[in-house]
Amino acid sequence: MAGIWTEMKPQFEQASGHKLDIFFGTTPNLIKEATSGKPFDLAVVPAEVFQDAAARAKFAAGPSIDITRVGLGVAVRSGAARPDISTPEALKAALLKADSVASIPESATGYSIARAFERMGITEQMKAKMKAQPNPAQVVAVVAKGDAELGLFLINVLTAPGLEVVGPFPAEVQENVVFTAAVASDAENSAAAKALIEYLRGPFATAIIKSKGMNPG
Repeated sequence: MAGIWTEMKPQFEQASGHKLDIFFGTTPNLIKEATSGKPFDLAVVPAEVFQDAAARAKFAAGPSIDITRVGLGVAVRSGAARPDISTPEALKAALLKADSVASIPESATGYSIARAFERMGITEQMKAKMKAQPNPAQVVAVVAKGDAELGLFLINVLTAPGLEVVGPFPAEVQENVVFTAAVASDAENSAAAKALIEYLRGPFATAIIKSKGMNPG
């Protein structure tokens, strides 16, 4: 979402008169932030955040509003051999053949990858291959340097200098990370939060979302 916010933030601020103070983090970080007691007005976070009961209690009653979604992909270092991942069987074989795989296990993306591993029946085999990284930039960096053979992450993140995207996970094992929005139960400026949600669903933000390789809604 960082690339989306970078482009959208100044436009929203100019159009609305509201100033945005944005906190970024992995799913565990976002749960911790939501339950820390610090004030906030709105969350646009992976849906997994709302599966935590303590975090969900910090938001107004009612369903969250999906903003964007993106699927998983595989990348290699630029110039490296590109494995066949066109079918679940081919992806499984490529993963089992790889010496090392970079990702962020403790994140919404990591949880999605774990579910895909489970469906392919390779959860145990992949444990020794995983090279956990602290953030998306490091996933890109270690693959680009050759310190990890494959990068598994959201496909839009893997579209980065130094990497070549092999492709998305096959549809049969694909998992989408969904970013969804909800207003805080004790929001100091709920009107601004709701205005931002509407802006995120409008044509300007939708165009940015698509340009970043993600799907609106």
